[in-house]
Amino acid sequence: MTATGPRTAPDADAVETVDVVALGESMVTFLPSRPGPLADVPSFERAIGGAESNTACVLAAAGHSARWVGAVGRDGFGDHLLRTIGEYGVDVSSVRRDPHRPTGVYFRTAGDRATDAHEVAYYRAGSAASAMTTANVDLEAVHAGRVLHLSGITAALSDGCLDLVRELTARRPGRPLVLVGDDEAREAWGLADAAAVREALPEPEILVVKHGGRGATAYGPDGARTFVPSLGVDVVAAVGAGDAFAAGFLSATLRALPVRDRLRHGHLMAAAALTVPGDLAAPPARDLADRLAALDDTAWGRLRLGPGWTETATAGAHTDAGADRAEEEVRTP
Repeated sequence: MTATGPRTAPDADAVETVDVVALGESMVTFLPSRPGPLADVPSFERAIGGAESNTACVLAAAGHSARWVGAVGRDGFGDHLLRTIGEYGVDVSSVRRDPHRPTGVYFRTAGDRATDAHEVAYYRAGSAASAMTTANVDLEAVHAGRVLHLSGITAALSDGCLDLVRELTARRPGRPLVLVGDDEAREAWGLADAAAVREALPEPEILVVKHGGRGATAYGPDGARTFVPSLGVDVVAAVGAGDAFAAGFLSATLRALPVRDRLRHGHLMAAAALTVPGDLAAPPARDLADRLAALDDTAWGRLRLGPGWTETATAGAHTDAGADRAEEEVRTP
C-alpha cells in the first residue's frame, strides 16, 4: 500500500521544498547472473532497491524534484546507496548514517515473483532503517514537499517505524491520495474488490486500486470511477513495477493531468520497469509518454511494449498518422 499527500509544516521554509519526499528503507540488491535457485547462482550484480527510493529515482529522472529520507549504515553499502540514488538527482542530504547498524541487503532469483520458483533472501533485521523513529528522522525535511510518499513496508520494520508511519498518516486534513493493490487489500483487510476498498477508505480525495496485469481503478472526490487497462508488455522482470506506477501517477498528478491520463502514465512507467531486469528503468521521455497517454482507447489497447522501448521509440513517432504507426514503432526495438 502506498499513502501519499501534500504536507506542510510551520518551519518547512528552513528546508528546500521539493515536489516529492519519499520515506522508507532502501537496500543494496544483488541480482543473479543467471536463472536458477539461489544455491546454484555463482555470482550476482549489485544494484539498489527500495519501494520509496525507487519511486523517488523515477520521479527525479522524469524531471521532478525529489528527496529520499531514510537511514543507512556507516558502511560501504550505505555509501553505494547514497551515491547511486543521488546520481538520479534525488536529494539524499536528510538520510541518517547509523554508526551501529548495517545497511540492509537482499538477494533474489531471476524468475517472476509470482512463481513458486522465485526466491528472495533478505538481510535487513536490525538494519539502520529499522531503527527509524519520530525522534531520529528529519521531520522538517519530510514535511517540506508537495507530496509525501510512504508505503506499508516501513511500518513492518519495527515498533519505532510503525509509530513513525502512524504519526505521518494520522487522520488530518490534506491527505488526498492512497494507492493500494487489490491483492494487498484482500490479504490485509479482507476486502473483495475495488468498490469495497473505496467504501472502507472514503477519506482520500483520490483512491487508486491496482489490479495487477489487468489495470487500475481510480475513485475521485465526486464519486467518479475511472478504469484504465494495463498495456501489453513483454515482461523481463516484475520487480519495481508498482513503484514505477506510483511514480507515473504522481508525476501526472503534480502536472494536474486528468485522472485517466494519470493512470495511463502510471501504466507507462510500470511498463518501463517491467521491461528491464532490475528494480529501476529509465522512464520514457515526457513528450513520448504524453503522446501515448493521449491515444484513443482502441490504440491504447493495441500497444505492446518490449525491452528498450523507452530508448528506441521517438517522441515524433506518434503523430496524426494514427495508432497503427504508433503501435508499430513502439512495439519492440
